[in-house]
Amino acid sequence: MDIIQTLQQEFSIRKEQVEQTVRLLDEGNTVPFIARYRKEMTGALDDQVIRHLAERLAALRNLEEKREQVMRSITEQGAMTEELEAKLLAAQTQTELDDLYRPYRPKRRTRASIAREKGLAPLAEYIWGQAYLVPLEEYAQAFVSEELGVETVEDAIQGAKDILAEQISDDAALRQILREEILRSGMLTAQKNAQAPEESVYEMYYDYTEPVKRMASHRVLALNRGEKEGVLKVALELDEPVLLQKLARPIIKKDSPAKDILEEIITDSYKRLLAPSLERELRSALTEQAEEAALSVFQENLKQLLLQPPIKGKTVLALDPAYRTGCKIAVMDETGKPLATTVVYPTPPQNKTKEAEEVLRKLIAAHDVDLIVIGNGTASRESEQFIADMISRLDKKVYYVIANEAGASVYSASPLGAAEFPEYDVALRSAVSIGRRIQDPLAELVKIDPKSIGVGQYQHDMNQKRLGEVLGGVVEDCVNRVGVDLNTASPSLLSYVAGINGTVAKNILAYREENGMFHNRKELKKVPKLGPKAFEQCAGFLRIAESDMPLDKTGVHPESYDAAKKVLTLAGYTLDDVTNGGISGLSKKIPLTEETAQQIGVGLPTLQDIVKELEKPGRDPREDAPAPILRSDVLEIEDLKPGMVLKGTVRNVIDFGVFVDIGVHQDGLVHISKICDRYIKHPLEAVKLGDVVTVKVLDIDVARKRIALSMRDVEQN
Repeated sequence: MDIIQTLQQEFSIRKEQVEQTVRLLDEGNTVPFIARYRKEMTGALDDQVIRHLAERLAALRNLEEKREQVMRSITEQGAMTEELEAKLLAAQTQTELDDLYRPYRPKRRTRASIAREKGLAPLAEYIWGQAYLVPLEEYAQAFVSEELGVETVEDAIQGAKDILAEQISDDAALRQILREEILRSGMLTAQKNAQAPEESVYEMYYDYTEPVKRMASHRVLALNRGEKEGVLKVALELDEPVLLQKLARPIIKKDSPAKDILEEIITDSYKRLLAPSLERELRSALTEQAEEAALSVFQENLKQLLLQPPIKGKTVLALDPAYRTGCKIAVMDETGKPLATTVVYPTPPQNKTKEAEEVLRKLIAAHDVDLIVIGNGTASRESEQFIADMISRLDKKVYYVIANEAGASVYSASPLGAAEFPEYDVALRSAVSIGRRIQDPLAELVKIDPKSIGVGQYQHDMNQKRLGEVLGGVVEDCVNRVGVDLNTASPSLLSYVAGINGTVAKNILAYREENGMFHNRKELKKVPKLGPKAFEQCAGFLRIAESDMPLDKTGVHPESYDAAKKVLTLAGYTLDDVTNGGISGLSKKIPLTEETAQQIGVGLPTLQDIVKELEKPGRDPREDAPAPILRSDVLEIEDLKPGMVLKGTVRNVIDFGVFVDIGVHQDGLVHISKICDRYIKHPLEAVKLGDVVTVKVLDIDVARKRIALSMRDVEQN
């Protein structure tokens, strides 16, 4: 297989782009570095494409390695033929290779292998040839041998049948015929297990049938989970007569004297070997496809969550709600530094609302609090009502916002949380985390395992290694897209910067503690274990606001500093102009052409990036995203009426719709059919996590806490 050509065709890009990207990856360059600082070489491929290409490259190389192993094994067995070699070389997938290797793969002892040991292979060939010179029973008589354990003619024929049944099940072409028919006509069914409760989240699958070819990924994963939990019995329903007929057609010759016995063999092979094997294979393939689809949604949701805009310049009071143990309070300055912590008890069973209000009023006045952040967990509804009532009586204007606290408890109980705030107990750390994830979502959420952030579907059922790799890539891309302040970043944030691992991140922190803040990017080279390659990869993504070199505050890579100075000189500016907030309109003063790029000594994409950075040094790309909705009053689910039009924030996107926070404790669901007037295959085509949308209330089920919403027939601002 020509891997470069295969990648070129799959990604629909030029051969040179593939070759250069593969070379950069093989040289140990990170995806963010390649995407941001090697655009001339890759043809400006973005980080997602490069990451997918890297994954596909690894898969194709693994396929080639497997091909070599298979061919070596078959050759060592002395079974390689020109025809088989050609088929192996032409195989494009792991399944094709497995099918071709199946007859030669070392097996445990089977009925067929035992029959071969008894010398019955020639009898099997006689049946398979379908050209009887003498009746089968007469021909089989010669294979009866007490010494070999073949005591009767019937024993001999049965052994031959076992050999042929396995031969049929191992035939790559026959397996493919069945595979295609199963995909075309197979039905996946589910039934309620006898011991399962009458009411459960799987009720819709208690008597369920759907064609395999139409199975949506979220339904595949739901059936898998229901089966794993013992609630559902899931099976593949196949049209056996049709499948047996498709098997028989290429095997049984016209007017064959072996027709009856071959039909028996085909039926046995199908029922005993092929059907169970292909059902396992199909279920596995459906699960893999469903997991990949769910992963794509999770990736996009996580990316949007991490790139939500920070709320800057506000002193925050964070409230982690609870009942019996009270609401934990943490006040933080605009940089996220804790100023005060306490516990109040405005919720049941204590209901000490007056005392709690008095404590919070003092904290708000003492620290000039602008915003209250409430976690959305247990007792959130009562806490929100308490806060809304309180701020309505304040002299100054204070707003509140509900924060998704998923993963806060994981962080607070982790060694990282303990190391960051050793003086606080677990609950108070959680309050700090909830407040900080509104002040700077990216910086706080990187401290939490992405699987625990709660914006996916069925993530705990997936291959955890694959899930970790994919989500880690998303976090890495987001961190490097935004950039990191070298003098304030936590080790968690630093460890996601291109070229920096956990050890180097800790070394950077140790260097800061010992020597004070970094004064320029060059100083990074003094950090232990941060060598030239790591410096090349990370330097452009690390910002130093206090640097004596203005370009250290930008996304311009040190390798392009000379080019940036030439740009400034060409436009009649100096580095001091960059320091004074950037050079507005620089792109209009510098012709962004190939000629200018050649004059500067860089490629056009790099020139464009340099100019963009000089215009707005250290610009945060998150500023373009919609800010969270700040509220001052509370809305109960009982207040909702069909037809009401409200503003809300998209909290999660899944295969069949989106969940929207409309200021009620329970998020409402906009079904995919109610998102927009045009047809869409997936909600992500029209909306993404964090979007502020206008919705109309369709239906409210107070008892089940379900709210049906629509984005159609309302004007989206």
